[in-house]
This record gives sequence, structure tokens and C-alpha cells, in this order.
Amino acid sequence: MKDIGYLAIEGVIGVGKTSLARRLARDIDARLVLETHDANPFIEDFYRDPAHYAFQTQMFFLLSRFQQQQELLQQDVFHPHTISDYIFAKDKIFAYLNLEDRELKLYEQVSSTLEKNITKPDLIIYLQSTLDRLMKNIRRRGRSYEKYITEEYLEALMEAYNHFFFHYYESPLLVVNATNLDFVKREEDLNTLKEQIDNHPGGVVFFNPMIV
Repeated sequence: MKDIGYLAIEGVIGVGKTSLARRLARDIDARLVLETHDANPFIEDFYRDPAHYAFQTQMFFLLSRFQQQQELLQQDVFHPHTISDYIFAKDKIFAYLNLEDRELKLYEQVSSTLEKNITKPDLIIYLQSTLDRLMKNIRRRGRSYEKYITEEYLEALMEAYNHFFFHYYESPLLVVNATNLDFVKREEDLNTLKEQIDNHPGGVVFFNPMIV
């Protein structure tokens, strides 16, 4: 990973972004940048009542993500690598899925200004998994506000993520089927992923260990 200064990990809720980011950052002594979902005061209200709280929730995430991303512009001489469990552009996935037309118009006015000052990752790992595995992961970690997440919402989010990343060309992309992988408990899975990262040729690469 010597040529990758900024690595971002993406994927839908429950796919294991944060766990992988923590593990990789620990292994290479990288600066770790994590989303702060719990800091959003609207998040639980949103999952209980999306229609009434989508805009407040989205704007809070947009501004907090922007503030956090600005910190990436500050060079860290002690950590030449940075690993994050999200990219700023993912904010639009949730906005287009959850906001109604007037809200979306205002959101776009703000986001289009902010995104001009965002650093693009040198590589994005896009983790995919099955709906069943995602729901199990969400239930297992037991966040209070996530108990309101339905299979229907998660399935719609999976489709939105796929559409977004299959049309994303701003950074090299490694698409990983992580359904049967465990990067925390199985060292061989993590090492296999590291090989994929080190040998990534640029562009879009699909890695499906089920058929290798």
C-alpha cells in the first residue's frame, strides 16, 4: 500500500466498513478517519420517521462530513497513510434516496459548493454483501436506532449504492464481494484483500473470492 496515501472503504450499512478500516489502519499505522453516526442528533428520529426527519439528518451529515474531510487536507507527518470508512460523495446516495424534490434542490445547492474542496481517495474499496448477511450484522451490533431499519429500505439502499458506484470514475475502485469474508477474525481473508490492494492496476476491479 506504499503508493496509496488515501484509502477509503465504502458499502451499505452493516457491510463491515469500519471494522476493516480499523484493521488496515492498525496494520500499517495509518491515520484513521471514521464517520460519527452517533453524533447526529436526528439519526434515531429519521429511522423511526424518515419523511419528517430526512432533511435534518442529511444536512447534519453533509456538514459534519465536510468538516471532517477538511482535516484530511492537513498533512500528518507521523502517518503518511490515511484510511477512512466513507467517502464524501456517498452523501448524495442517501440524499437522492430519502429527500423529496424541494429538499433535494436545497441540498444540491449546498453540496455542490462544498464538494469542490474535497480530496479524492487514491483507491476506494467498495464492499458488497447479501441482504441476509447485512441484516444479521445490523442486528448483531445492536445500535438502538438501527432497529428501525427494514429489509425494504436496506434493499433500496443496496440498489442505490450499486448504481452510484457502477457510474463512479473519480477514483480507482476495488469492488469486493465480502459475503463470506471476515477481515477481523480470519487473517487469510485480510491478507488476500491486501494483495488485491497492492496489485490494483487502476480503474475498476471486481474481486469475488467465491469464484476465484
